[in-house]
Amino acid sequence: MTPPVRVLVVDDDAGARALHVRWVAATEGFEVVGAAASGSAALAHVEHGVDLVLLDMRLPDISGVEVLHRMRLAGVEATDVLVVSSSRDQVTVRQALAAHPVGYLMKPFDREALQDRLRTYAAERRGRETPQRAVPMGQGDVDRLLATGSVRVPVPARGAAAHTGQALPKGVSAPTLERVVAALDPAVARSADEVAAATGTSRATARRYLDHLVATGAIDLAHRYGRRGRPQVLYRLAPVP
Repeated sequence: MTPPVRVLVVDDDAGARALHVRWVAATEGFEVVGAAASGSAALAHVEHGVDLVLLDMRLPDISGVEVLHRMRLAGVEATDVLVVSSSRDQVTVRQALAAHPVGYLMKPFDREALQDRLRTYAAERRGRETPQRAVPMGQGDVDRLLATGSVRVPVPARGAAAHTGQALPKGVSAPTLERVVAALDPAVARSADEVAAATGTSRATARRYLDHLVATGAIDLAHRYGRRGRPQVLYRLAPVP
């Protein structure tokens, strides 16, 4: 049985902190192991072993960006960070993304938006932990190895080429996947309906391919909040590190 993802919730707002704790605890496969109201308390919790930190950027002692910076300087690579913040200025967002969090979820968001992001993260985490199947060499690879002593072996990658060289799951074809990737952009987030229209597929088909790309880490999720109703899920190409 797969152990639950251990989550630390960090937010200086007591109401938001309690709400996020409840939402995470209600998500299958996740366990809240702590809550912190400050950056220093968050860093102390992380030292004891946490899988995922839900990190606000606006904290009373040190900023969320500084928490991220100190975690990376301390070599805390096994702990992932999902930024949950109302900060929308370019400097803060760029500084946070430079530390490679698993996502940046803008406040305000509802329970469904957070749980959707957590489930996507869980799928990506399982993909990272699953041993990669050995890729058989072709005759051309063998010939190049004999001639040069090296060979390019396809490996999983992020960005537009994330699907290249990987075995595709049932129901996902390479030509359609190429069209879906081509319809996406790293800067402009698009909805499943927009991707379906650009690729000439149904919305259900577009969602299937988008879900596959999210699971492989090739694209990121965003949410567009309207005046009423649930937020609209948007997709953009993930930046290539």
